[in-house]
Amino acid sequence: MTSSQPWYKDFSIYREPRIWVIFGFGVISGFPWVLIGSMLSAWLQEVGVDRSAIGLFGVVFVAYSVNALWSPLVDRVKVPKLQRWFGQRHAWMLLCLFGILAATLTLTQLDVVTDIWWVALMALVIAIFSATQDVAIDAYRIETFGPHEARLQSAGAAMATAGWWSGYSGLGAIPFFLVDGTSLFWQDAYTVLCFVIGAQILFVMATRESTRYRPAIPQFNRWQDWLLSTLVEPITEYFKRSGWQLALGMLAFIFLFKIGEAFLGRMSIVFYKEIGFSNDDIAVYSKMVTWWVTIVFAILGSFVNLKLGIVRGLLTGGIAMSASNLMFAWIAGVGPDTNLLLAAVIIDGFTAAWSTVAFVAFISLLCNRAFTATQYALFASLGNLGRTLLSSYSGYVVNWLNGDWQLFFILTAIMVTPSLLILLALRKPLTRLEQNYQRELN
Repeated sequence: MTSSQPWYKDFSIYREPRIWVIFGFGVISGFPWVLIGSMLSAWLQEVGVDRSAIGLFGVVFVAYSVNALWSPLVDRVKVPKLQRWFGQRHAWMLLCLFGILAATLTLTQLDVVTDIWWVALMALVIAIFSATQDVAIDAYRIETFGPHEARLQSAGAAMATAGWWSGYSGLGAIPFFLVDGTSLFWQDAYTVLCFVIGAQILFVMATRESTRYRPAIPQFNRWQDWLLSTLVEPITEYFKRSGWQLALGMLAFIFLFKIGEAFLGRMSIVFYKEIGFSNDDIAVYSKMVTWWVTIVFAILGSFVNLKLGIVRGLLTGGIAMSASNLMFAWIAGVGPDTNLLLAAVIIDGFTAAWSTVAFVAFISLLCNRAFTATQYALFASLGNLGRTLLSSYSGYVVNWLNGDWQLFFILTAIMVTPSLLILLALRKPLTRLEQNYQRELN
């Protein structure tokens, strides 16, 4: 379903304050991936940890894949004191931020060589709190806009993506700048980032929570009723509404779509450092440039998806995402060429933003508002499962290829093919689903 409104009027939706709150929460959502992703990978690589072990540290990201198991708690359980002062969603965000802060403070006191198991445990704690926080943030984003505000929902998805990359790439450049050519250690960088977490806590406290578009959540006297309503009914409702064939097809697509990108992302920092790029190069090109490229194309991607529709946006984004991975194969053959790296991160940032906006809008489309947090967390968790569980073996794949980075990146480009074939097979029913959704809104 395409939009008939002139393109230049689409920019007016970014005057809406709710959009910028969503952006801020996107920053908060993406930031923990710095703590347990690129930053930790660089720290491990510098002390000589094997690629396979670095890849296995990605197992902690499985927390994002199973957060649907406890997502009903975010809908129904009230956090003492915080819920009364700040609201249901904000209370859970604050609880998680305090947990992330405590684990990060612990990392400042650890040595990754002698305390590697404690480092892994703190990474897992951060991942669990961050994954729980994402449930509250995603539910808040969807509930912020009414059923009649389709354009704002699409813009919200774009700003959530732009915010996430601001947190991951923009703020993620800080530790690399801090440790490159200075006397500071990675523990010192974690100390600095604790202040960033403190600022995020203040931001959550300063924003207001609206319950205007949140459906009433019934209370239950028996745990069996609670289990039925919070876990069984959201799943059965999805299959009844979609039909089991379409439902399974969509779940398979969600699981497979981001695998190639995840394999690349899990090993990207290790690749940069092995090929000869400095921490400053990583900060400037992999972080800062990617940050701005992703923000620009996330916003533009929301407009394109409004015009072309979500299904076409996913197809276009998936093909471009596969092609962009080949740029890194080129770098592997040439060596540490910063001009080529600049071109690669620009193309990769564009494709990542485009595909992510379409992907977020797609899984938001599948949600029933009566089960917002649970169903969105279920779909997002399934997508993360493919990205995190399988990509944790990326280091083993590189070792199996005897360090042939060119062949590794070619394989990551091929990995997107199965999901695109599924999308093509389901194109007609998915297009009807999108058109029916738009008709209901109008």
